[in-house]
Amino acid sequence: MPTTSPLPNSRTEPDGSAVIRVLSYNVRSLRDDTGALVRVITACAPDLVLVQEAPLFFRWRKKLARLAAASGQVILTGGGTAAGPAVLCSLRATVERTEDVLLPLTPGQFRRGLATAVVRFAGARLGVVSCHLGLTEAERREHGGLLLDRMAGLGVEHAIVGGDLNERPDGRTFGRLAAALQDCRTAAPWGAEHTFPATGPDRRIDSIFATKAVEVLGCGVPVGLPGVTEADLRAATDHLPVLAALRVPAT
Repeated sequence: MPTTSPLPNSRTEPDGSAVIRVLSYNVRSLRDDTGALVRVITACAPDLVLVQEAPLFFRWRKKLARLAAASGQVILTGGGTAAGPAVLCSLRATVERTEDVLLPLTPGQFRRGLATAVVRFAGARLGVVSCHLGLTEAERREHGGLLLDRMAGLGVEHAIVGGDLNERPDGRTFGRLAAALQDCRTAAPWGAEHTFPATGPDRRIDSIFATKAVEVLGCGVPVGLPGVTEADLRAATDHLPVLAALRVPAT
């Protein structure tokens, strides 16, 4: 696996803008090696963790809270109330509001949802959406449009979307998101590209997007990052995480 150049650390700039680290990670309902998962998240030092496939059933909130606490985060929103997507955050974030959204149910498919929030880092105000799109192209198209509508409805100038799209960059829904937003990996490649499957990644189906004025400083799978081992990446879950460093303008 390739080595990784240094990624900027989180900080507040003199003009009030904020450099933040955002991690998007499908955790497969914590069915794998949670110790490895905690080590990966902790080593990435994120300000926000956009989770997909958070636990949904018995004591799901307690399970998610344990993951958050063990990796230096707190639950911001989502989980069972959003049908899987969730957002964790560090104590650096000031929370303005949160909302969990259930998307229209496609017969024969799993329920899908969005975990959304508006947060502040110093003088920077940011909308946040964690998503997990469906397995069928028709459902992804419908939910991708609703995702963009929901993001616009947050009423913020700057926003990020992260998640498991179940689609490669040449897909129609991926393309629609990349046309409306920045595909952070394309804007500033860093680390490795492919995210699935973790044991032999050959495709990129997990991504982070940002509105146009957000500066992307680097984005990719955090291979070679100090504290992140190949063994932990393979053991933690069936997806590899995506880590982005972003500069959010002051608002």
